[in-house]
Amino acid sequence: MRADRLVSLVLLLRRRGRLSAATLARELGVSTRTVLRDIDALSTAGVPVYAERGRHGGFALLPGFRTELTGLNHDEALALLVAGSRRGAQVFGLGSALASAVLKVVDALPDSQRAAATGVAERLLIDPETDLLSRRVAADDEVPEAVVAEIRGAVFAGHKLRLRYAAAGGQPRWRTVDPIGLVTVREQGYLLATRSGADRTYRLSWVLAAEELDEPAERPDDVDLDRAWQDRGTRFRAGDDQVVVLVRVHPARREELVGTAVAVLAESTDEDGRLRLEVAFQDARHAEWALWQLATDAEALEPRWLRTSLHDRAVAVATRYGDSRRR
Repeated sequence: MRADRLVSLVLLLRRRGRLSAATLARELGVSTRTVLRDIDALSTAGVPVYAERGRHGGFALLPGFRTELTGLNHDEALALLVAGSRRGAQVFGLGSALASAVLKVVDALPDSQRAAATGVAERLLIDPETDLLSRRVAADDEVPEAVVAEIRGAVFAGHKLRLRYAAAGGQPRWRTVDPIGLVTVREQGYLLATRSGADRTYRLSWVLAAEELDEPAERPDDVDLDRAWQDRGTRFRAGDDQVVVLVRVHPARREELVGTAVAVLAESTDEDGRLRLEVAFQDARHAEWALWQLATDAEALEPRWLRTSLHDRAVAVATRYGDSRRR
């Protein structure tokens, strides 16, 4: 909305001083022509913004123009700044709104708090993109903003929702659900809903399209999302197709294995330093895929059928690349 953009423009100038039209356009995600129109609108509204000509010119505010925010202590301000680095809002399509809100908070802080809060926040890193081995941290694909907006709107308004959904390996299908709430876990977003009275959990990155309906959703007025999430997790881990695997794994790959498993049932350390874990997977296909990703850093000890399946797959790959001279 233009009103939000105008506020963000003023706050950028307040925080960073003189900025060129090109810089403002890049920060706000608009064209330079739009920035110039916004500058004119601010001047007409009485905001003391002026232009400086020349190579290093740009737009700036007269000194002393600011808003004021009272009642926010240092830790509260720091919490808001740290929240601005979390990806949960981005998952739910609120990343730009969060960034704008944090900018407003920073600008409105008293001078004595602004420098301290921003300086401390720079020394906290939340959810980096890679781990210590430079491996990228797994995250869902970006969900189109229009899709997330429809889902979010239906959740907040309490309306039914039509989803075009395609689970992994499945064909896209339309379905109508009663949305309950949104959850983000390890940078993955989920919609908790019911369908024909039965609990359903939908991964946001697998939603291809969404449409908020006018019909009210059939759901309770109050909900404990934390409890609902735990209950669904318990039922998921107790699924009929679940398989339990005994595996030896290199300590450096433990977290990777655990991150793909449904649950860790037991763990010990062998004399050679390797870890011996009893882990549960969603089904046989899930177990084979997870162990294959770890190559020789993991060995499935039980069940026998999994060892046989991994052996056959390895033989097939070795046969394909057996003749290194072939092109």
